[in-house]
Amino acid sequence: MEATITSWLIEEGGVIEADDALVEIATDKVDSEVPAPESGKLIKRLFNEGDTVKIGEVFALIETEGEGSVSPDEAPSAAPVAQKEEANAAAVPAPVAVVEGNGDIPSRSESGRFYSPLVRTIAQTEGIALNELENIQGSGLDGRLTKEDLMSYLANKGSQPKAAPASTPAPSATVSNAAGSAKPAGTIPEAKLPAVSVSGEDEIVEMDRMRKMIAANMVLSKHTSPHVTSFVEADVTNLVRWREANKNAFQQKYGEKLTFTPMILEAVVQAIKEFPGINASVDGDRIIYKKRINVGMAAALPSGNLIVPVIKQADQMNLLGLTKAVNDLSARARINKLKPDEIAGGTYTVSNVGTFGNVMGTPIISQPQVAVLAVGAIRKKPAVIETPDGDLIGIRQMMFLSHSYDHRVVDGALGGSFVKRVADLLEAFDPNRNI
Repeated sequence: MEATITSWLIEEGGVIEADDALVEIATDKVDSEVPAPESGKLIKRLFNEGDTVKIGEVFALIETEGEGSVSPDEAPSAAPVAQKEEANAAAVPAPVAVVEGNGDIPSRSESGRFYSPLVRTIAQTEGIALNELENIQGSGLDGRLTKEDLMSYLANKGSQPKAAPASTPAPSATVSNAAGSAKPAGTIPEAKLPAVSVSGEDEIVEMDRMRKMIAANMVLSKHTSPHVTSFVEADVTNLVRWREANKNAFQQKYGEKLTFTPMILEAVVQAIKEFPGINASVDGDRIIYKKRINVGMAAALPSGNLIVPVIKQADQMNLLGLTKAVNDLSARARINKLKPDEIAGGTYTVSNVGTFGNVMGTPIISQPQVAVLAVGAIRKKPAVIETPDGDLIGIRQMMFLSHSYDHRVVDGALGGSFVKRVADLLEAFDPNRNI
């Protein structure tokens, strides 16, 4: 929902061509460039390097060719544009504001009121003159006219749309403490962290930008979702044997290295189809069931940080497609070459803690998802084998699955049944499957 400007690539007064890189930004764990939407001259930068820009904020002003140029002093303030992005949109700044020199409606009128490019385009298309726009009441910041205001006006042409009344907080009970200050009833006092003692032998290291984001997201998730974790142990002997017997032929045939990850994801996707309640998000008191299955796979970076690239529409991929997606995203994640939209839009997440030799874990949900699966290391263990002639003890390849879910909307029956189904699918892997 926001990005940090890391480097301006064009100085004020510089000429830029459409689609040329204007600025470098750092979004949620990904660095990328923002291109100029039009050719022209950069007349004002509204943010400095290191500043954070939220979705919908204007961050630069480009003057295009035409008459009636606008002075940099008339640049719009860095206020949010009222139009909201979709919740699963990649976190990138809104388009750069472009001042059209030959437009009938200026970006800022003589009264000082600012009109966004979208509002001006709608007004010109609908034949609304500037003096008519000036009389439409706006609900945006400082009375700014938003797209919603203008569309409401057009729908009720001839009547002035009423501004939405400011909401009044409902009265709440209060209690007074000994000092006489009032606090809402039932308020839990904030816990004070103990002071951290530092000796001369200790090393103090500032968190990098990504680590700060990870820390904030993890705390947010724990505060948002009551986590419950269910554990299942799966016998993946058939899966292990099939991969061992076919990995070289698979690579020779398709040019892709076959790991356990896409094989596990294949089972996860099938289980999501059978238990769609896991593929959801929470929005206030509403549950949004996702139709697309976009699986995120947590990956550790060489820096020690964590990133979660997303395989979009994983339910439409076979084992080869999943293998290509896993290998491609993992490789580019390690060299910081992922695009912002490749870590956005996930509906369910899988974390392979077995990579580090861990047998199980209690993963934290990636908001606003409602569940996450951790797969542990595959280890040889003695296990009971059921046969028509009786039970035997044998050496089997065993793996723990740890499923954390949001207990606000996912109960034990759903959360536990889902992870059990994933285990059943892995255990039922066909050892005679063709590549």
